[in-house]
Formats: sequence, structure tokens, C-alpha cells
Amino acid sequence: VQLQASGGGLVQAGGSLRLSCAYSTRTLNMGWFRQAPGKEREFVAAIRWNGGITDYADSVKGRFTISRDNAKNTVYLHMNSLKPADTAVYYCAAGTRLLAGTSPPEYDYWGQGTQVTVSS
Repeated sequence: VQLQASGGGLVQAGGSLRLSCAYSTRTLNMGWFRQAPGKEREFVAAIRWNGGITDYADSVKGRFTISRDNAKNTVYLHMNSLKPADTAVYYCAAGTRLLAGTSPPEYDYWGQGTQVTVSS
């Protein structure tokens, strides 16, 4: 399974970004995680393989939206109202378990990270 994340960049607080992650297998649950310097990798959002169920970290609820387009083999993370606290390297991940989990061990494949920097 190959994952390729893109879309990171520098944005001012209150701005928006859309991250994309291309995947090679459609029947996988997909998740987004992030890791800030000196911190552990943390869950951001997840979506089940058919797009029917999504889950979000409390810190991003109402601001971020995860979606997927299986016709394009791509999962998206739409990020609005960005805050400096959202600054991190964002990783997409793919998992084969029944549910789209919220912890890194529940995912089997990882893409390279993409940097998101939010300036105040």
C-alpha cells in the first residue's frame, strides 16, 4: 500500500488548507494524524473505507472535515479556522481493521508527512 500526502504549507491564523492523500487500495480505513515538535503523534480525523463513518479529535471538531473520493483514490482533510496550535507535520495512514481507529497502532501503513505551519 502506498500513501502520498500533499497540500501542506504556511497559512495565517484563521485561514484554510486542504490536505490530500493518494492511496493505492480503496478498501482501507483512512486516518490523519499530526505531530508537533517534542510531542507525540496525535489523532486528527478518520474515515471508514466506504466513507460512511467519520471521527474527529475534539480539538478539530467543527473546523476540520475528512472526506474521501474512492473514484480518485484520495482522502482529504479540509482545515478551516486554523490556529497556531494546529502547526505540525500531518500524516495520512491506512488501516485494515474493522473500524477506523484513533490511535497510531491501529493503522498499518503510513505516508510521508506534510508540514502545516500556522502563523499568528
